[in-house]
Amino acid sequence: MSRIPLIAGNWKMNKDHVEAAGLVTKLWWSLIDGHYEAEQSEAAVIVPFTDLHTVATIIEGDKIGIGFGAQDVSEHDSGAYTGEVSAPMLAKLKCNYVVVGHSERREYHGETDALINAKAKKVIEYGMTPIICVGEVLEIRKEGRHLSHVLTQTKGVLDGLTPEQVGALVIAYEPVWAIGTGEVATPADAQEVCGAIRGYVRDTFGPAAADSVRIQYGGSVKASNVVEIMAEPDVDGALVGGASLDPAEFAKIVLFYKG
Repeated sequence: MSRIPLIAGNWKMNKDHVEAAGLVTKLWWSLIDGHYEAEQSEAAVIVPFTDLHTVATIIEGDKIGIGFGAQDVSEHDSGAYTGEVSAPMLAKLKCNYVVVGHSERREYHGETDALINAKAKKVIEYGMTPIICVGEVLEIRKEGRHLSHVLTQTKGVLDGLTPEQVGALVIAYEPVWAIGTGEVATPADAQEVCGAIRGYVRDTFGPAAADSVRIQYGGSVKASNVVEIMAEPDVDGALVGGASLDPAEFAKIVLFYKG
């Protein structure tokens, strides 16, 4: 596989900075015990803002071979935006990744495709990689409109980007109905949407962008189902939620290629 799968663990609003230190260290031990090979899959943790400095210090100081990133970013560089965290701030912490447009941000904060697009552009501007989330709720899935819905989102969040920029970023397909519910899309479901996203990228940005962009699946991914999901040709990793809080379980997901 030319695209190295990215397995990113989204901690959501869990773990203070002390707990984060222990979790990252235990994760690395578990990966070492499993004979982790970075050329087979890339591991990353997506942590709360308050954990970023601690996680960055441990990863750099202990030479831990995983990436890390933030769960959101402001569309502004600086200014009177109380409570916001900017892309230059995250870049100073040497974040590798920034998640933008997670379904929970869309649902609870009313984030639009246009806003997510602006955030993704800021992440790219400051030398980090956005993980841009798209996905459908259960009602849309039942109505059979999931492909058109997700492709409309994809068009909006990628608007104005160059083929080179699109090829270097990550798109995470989240079937919202399968997040935190224990439900999981079948591997065929994941492939259908991820394949459609890649097809859109190919038609809009060209074959080079389509061949290099990484498309993740996110929705109740566990060690018990990751191998089958990752066997699909257009699934290039996973955005893992609850399972990433268990270092042994998350390590098994990262090490899916040994399964």
